[in-house]
Amino acid sequence: MTDRLTATPPGIRLGPVDLIADGAARNFVIEMKAGRFHGFAVRSGDGVRGFVDRCPHMGLPLAQQLDDYLTDDGTLIRCSWHGALFRTNDGACVGGPCAGACLTPWPIALRDGAIWTA
Repeated sequence: MTDRLTATPPGIRLGPVDLIADGAARNFVIEMKAGRFHGFAVRSGDGVRGFVDRCPHMGLPLAQQLDDYLTDDGTLIRCSWHGALFRTNDGACVGGPCAGACLTPWPIALRDGAIWTA
């Protein structure tokens, strides 16, 4: 069993920005020598934000179903286990059992129409 990592090195190409529909999120798993990283990206227009896929409340992955990170209206990130809600722009918890906590940011960037770790 490999360790679950909380960071990635810069310069890993994750794929074209079109992998994520505008207003949607997508899971990424990166296998490295030291272990496996689980993160997700949220797209809003021409921007993407990345977060480590781990709820600060209990340390569980946020989504129980693949890529199911957002509320139905797409305005907030939702933990499917305990209902915590987080802002998409900064990962701050705005409701639920971890009020005041934040998701761990995952540095990603858009370059030449692709998503890269930063």
